[in-house]
This record gives sequence, structure tokens and C-alpha cells, in this order.
Amino acid sequence: MKATYGFRATMTALPGRGDELVALLLSATRNTGLVTNTDCVLYLVGRSASNPDVVHVTEGWTTQAAHAANLASPRAQALVVELASLVTGEARYQDEVPAGGKLGAGGGA
Repeated sequence: MKATYGFRATMTALPGRGDELVALLLSATRNTGLVTNTDCVLYLVGRSASNPDVVHVTEGWTTQAAHAANLASPRAQALVVELASLVTGEARYQDEVPAGGKLGAGGGA
């Protein structure tokens, strides 16, 4: 399946709570229906190399409508409420149009 809509978020956890924020974001991949549906073709959680409390989420969706429908779901809204308790300041969000890339194991490094 091809991603035609991309979404990135960067958020800062409360001091020392980056591990909890990452764990909560990764919980969305565990049979919750949030990012396990076929419309989500990429869901990547990463951390800043210089500040472990800064967390990035990169998503790829088949369509912008699929992302919006997922985000509007009761499960996603409950996750957003939980996230708010771990995050300080304003999160930064960015929409994008995927142009290409690679997903999956390749020839090794």
C-alpha cells in the first residue's frame, strides 16, 4: 500500500519522562486498532539524540481522510488525553506529501 499523506509530530516530555512518552506512543502499535489498520503504512517513534525527552512521531497513511478518521476515533482521543499528561509545552505538527523512500530490511549496513 502506498502512503499519500504523511504526518510528523515533535513533543517534549516532562523532565525525565521521555521513556513513558515513548512507551505510550508505542502502545498504539499493539493491537489497539490505532495504527494497526491497513491505512497506516508507517508509524515510527524516535527520540532526539541530544535530549531523550524530545520525541518524534512519523506517520504515513494511505490518505489524509484515513488519518483524520483514525485521529477522531475514541481510542485515539483517549491516547491524546494520556499524552497531554506527559508532555510539556506545545507539540509541533507537520503535514507532508510522501515522495518516496524505503521501508523494511535491505542489504545490510
